[in-house]
Amino acid sequence: MSGLELLEKYPLTAKIVRDWFMKSMLESFKDESVPEEFKQFLLEQGIENDKVGKLIDVNVRVLFDVFDENKIYIQIGVNRDSNLYFQYKINDFLIGHFFRDLKYKTRKEAEHSAIEEAFGILENLLTPSLVEEIEVIDEEIVKE
Repeated sequence: MSGLELLEKYPLTAKIVRDWFMKSMLESFKDESVPEEFKQFLLEQGIENDKVGKLIDVNVRVLFDVFDENKIYIQIGVNRDSNLYFQYKINDFLIGHFFRDLKYKTRKEAEHSAIEEAFGILENLLTPSLVEEIEVIDEEIVKE
């Protein structure tokens, strides 16, 4: 799945990722003589999914920091048996080993798969549960 597809499929996670990219970009301007008006312009314009999607496609590893900040820890492991392959863990759970026998030929393939999995995990964490939504509706009905 491409970076743009991930951002479109997981809108709550996409907001976290866009905000992280914007914060990182503004921090990178801290020591430089970038006019305050330009920084304000960036904040007002925001950063669009297609731009962030391209950044993800080029360097998916940068998202490891985003997920670390959200307590989703990704580890890429290498198995040097007779057939070299890569797998990943998320929060110490070896995804490929237990669910599907996924073995990746390259580290980059494993990273992309791990990021896809992490997008889904964070989206689930950010999505209010149906029980919470029902409680809010019930409270609104009681108030009327």
